[in-house]
Amino acid sequence: MALPFVFSDAGLLAVQAGVVAAPRALAPLRSLHSRGWALVPIASIVGVVFMIRYASGSANWLTYLALVAVPILAAVALGWLAHGARPPLALAAIALFVIVWRTPGSLVGGAAEAILSGLSCVTLGVLLAAVTPSGWLKFGILAMAGADVWLVSSDLLQHPNSVLEAAAPGGGLPQLQSERFGVVTMGYGDLFVAGLLGAIYAGRPRLQVAAALLTFAFACLFDMLFFVISELPATVPVALAMLALEIGPVRSFFSAARYPWMRAAATPPRAT
Repeated sequence: MALPFVFSDAGLLAVQAGVVAAPRALAPLRSLHSRGWALVPIASIVGVVFMIRYASGSANWLTYLALVAVPILAAVALGWLAHGARPPLALAAIALFVIVWRTPGSLVGGAAEAILSGLSCVTLGVLLAAVTPSGWLKFGILAMAGADVWLVSSDLLQHPNSVLEAAAPGGGLPQLQSERFGVVTMGYGDLFVAGLLGAIYAGRPRLQVAAALLTFAFACLFDMLFFVISELPATVPVALAMLALEIGPVRSFFSAARYPWMRAAATPPRAT
């Protein structure tokens, strides 16, 4: 069943915004705290692109890594690190995986795949935020978005992306290294950066919800460029949402107590 571009795109953008809204606050893991973790976002995109570019066989390794890691990380989010998480809900990750596996190429399978990958990025975002000073992690998001713009504009991303999207595990097992819904594809890194942004503001519920709303709004506007070009760096709207929330008046507006509709539960779990 085909889905028009606008609805396909809106579906993935909604998942990206949902990933921003989903993370719970995790107490800092002081023993592992370091500014060096802020390099992970940019390394995750630049490192993967050049690894595939010069060692195309690495795409097969990445697809198997995603096949194993994504469901496990999604289960952790559902059971512990997402808003509303409960241990029994971790089993829902199995159901999502089965849907992706048994309905390849369908809208239902594409939606389940995007949600499963998004949940895995919630876990990654929360864990990285717990070991990285927030100011440095914000810099990491900006660096990742800047690298994404450079890779797309210099035509360095397209070939590695196509190789990665073509890589598939054997036995008819699903591809979880990128997300396709309808006629639109989104990279795993585009959800990962959303998880980072949500984790940064997880301890401030109104700002977290605002970050999700701004991400969706900026992404909808940004994606209008798809009518004239075929590929866009989807990390950019996330970075723009973060920058907007760093502007004093915008931050004050969304932080104001008179907006109860933005209230959300944010009880941080204990660090272990």
